[in-house]
Amino acid sequence: VFSPDGQRVITASQDKNARVWSVETGDCIHTLSGHAGALHSAAFSPEGKLVLTASDDHTAKVWCAETGECLRTLAGHEDRVHSVAFLPN
Repeated sequence: VFSPDGQRVITASQDKNARVWSVETGDCIHTLSGHAGALHSAAFSPEGKLVLTASDDHTAKVWCAETGECLRTLAGHEDRVHSVAFLPN
Protein backbone atom coordinates (compact mmCIF):
# COMPACT_ATOMS: atom_id res chain seq x y z
CA VAL A 1 0.00 0.00 0.00
CA PHE A 2 1.41 3.39 -0.98
CA SER A 3 1.60 6.30 1.45
CA PRO A 4 -0.57 9.31 0.56
CA ASP A 5 2.48 11.22 -0.73
CA GLY A 6 3.58 8.24 -2.85
CA GLN A 7 7.06 8.23 -1.28
CA ARG A 8 6.69 5.08 0.83
CA VAL A 9 5.13 1.62 0.57
CA ILE A 10 4.04 -0.60 3.47
CA THR A 11 4.01 -4.38 3.24
CA ALA A 12 2.55 -6.97 5.65
CA SER A 13 4.08 -10.44 5.92
CA GLN A 14 3.73 -13.94 7.28
CA ASP A 15 7.01 -13.29 9.14
CA LYS A 16 5.01 -11.27 11.75
CA ASN A 17 6.44 -7.93 10.56
CA ALA A 18 5.37 -5.01 8.45
CA ARG A 19 7.96 -3.00 6.59
CA VAL A 20 7.96 0.58 5.36
CA TRP A 21 9.96 1.02 2.15
CA SER A 22 11.30 4.00 0.25
CA VAL A 23 9.82 4.06 -3.25
CA GLU A 24 12.79 6.04 -4.55
CA THR A 25 15.59 3.81 -3.22
CA GLY A 26 13.86 0.51 -2.45
CA ASP A 27 15.43 0.58 1.02
CA CYS A 28 13.58 -0.58 4.12
CA ILE A 29 12.99 2.51 6.26
CA HIS A 30 11.36 0.75 9.25
CA THR A 31 10.54 -2.80 10.31
CA LEU A 32 7.40 -2.81 12.45
CA SER A 33 7.92 -5.71 14.85
CA GLY A 34 5.74 -6.69 17.76
CA HIS A 35 2.96 -8.95 16.52
CA ALA A 36 2.96 -12.57 17.67
CA GLY A 37 1.30 -13.85 14.49
CA ALA A 38 1.38 -13.41 10.74
CA LEU A 39 0.14 -10.11 9.33
CA HIS A 40 -2.75 -9.86 6.88
CA SER A 41 -3.13 -6.16 6.26
CA ALA A 42 -1.44 -2.79 6.68
CA ALA A 43 -2.57 0.74 5.85
CA PHE A 44 -1.34 4.32 6.03
CA SER A 45 -3.52 7.00 7.58
CA PRO A 46 -4.78 9.70 5.17
CA GLU A 47 -2.07 12.14 6.30
CA GLY A 48 0.60 9.38 6.23
CA LYS A 49 1.63 9.81 9.89
CA LEU A 50 0.18 6.54 11.22
CA VAL A 51 0.11 2.91 10.12
CA LEU A 52 -2.38 0.20 11.13
CA THR A 53 -1.57 -3.52 11.00
CA ALA A 54 -3.81 -6.60 11.37
CA SER A 55 -2.56 -9.96 12.63
CA ASP A 56 -3.27 -13.61 13.36
CA ASP A 57 -2.44 -12.79 17.00
CA HIS A 58 -5.99 -11.38 17.39
CA THR A 59 -4.77 -7.76 17.51
CA ALA A 60 -4.39 -4.67 15.41
CA LYS A 61 -1.61 -2.21 16.14
CA VAL A 62 -1.20 1.52 15.58
CA TRP A 63 2.31 2.64 14.61
CA CYS A 64 4.08 5.93 14.05
CA ALA A 65 5.00 5.89 10.34
CA GLU A 66 7.90 8.29 10.92
CA THR A 67 9.66 6.37 13.72
CA GLY A 68 8.29 2.81 13.49
CA GLU A 69 7.24 2.97 17.16
CA CYS A 70 4.17 0.99 18.25
CA LEU A 71 1.76 3.52 19.75
CA ARG A 72 -1.12 1.24 20.72
CA THR A 73 -2.24 -2.39 20.59
CA LEU A 74 -5.93 -2.91 19.91
CA ALA A 75 -6.83 -6.19 21.62
CA GLY A 76 -10.15 -7.90 22.19
CA HIS A 77 -10.89 -9.97 19.11
CA GLU A 78 -11.37 -13.67 19.71
CA ASP A 79 -9.89 -14.64 16.34
CA ARG A 80 -7.59 -13.33 13.61
CA VAL A 81 -7.81 -9.74 12.45
CA HIS A 82 -7.81 -9.80 8.65
CA SER A 83 -8.13 -6.21 7.57
CA VAL A 84 -7.49 -2.62 8.64
CA ALA A 85 -8.37 0.70 7.02
CA PHE A 86 -8.52 4.39 7.79
CA LEU A 87 -11.42 6.60 6.78
CA PRO A 88 -10.56 9.60 4.63
CA ASN A 89 -10.37 12.92 6.47
